Amino acid sequence: MTPKQRMLIEATTKRDEAEALLRTLLDAKATSERNLRDIGRDDMVKRVTGRSSLDRAVASAQRLLESFNRVLGDLRRELDEEDLKLLASLDAEPARA
Repeated sequence: MTPKQRMLIEATTKRDEAEALLRTLLDAKATSERNLRDIGRDDMVKRVTGRSSLDRAVASAQRLLESFNRVLGDLRRELDEEDLKLLASLDAEPARA
């Protein structure tokens, strides 16, 4: 396996992990907001800063995911046929969560 192929595999794996993290954070945010609403409380951090801690974490995970997608896009433009086949097989695998 070439260094470029290892980089592709690692970047794809990390991108998949970032996607899973984002989904988890979005679920946690929805649960937190529902729980606060159910008990009639406000998010104190959000009241003071305008954004909850989970809002900030979601935004950070989204930026991370965008970065991985840019890296993978850059790598795809520089790939040979063998690399493209490897990448296609990685994209076809179910996401690791």
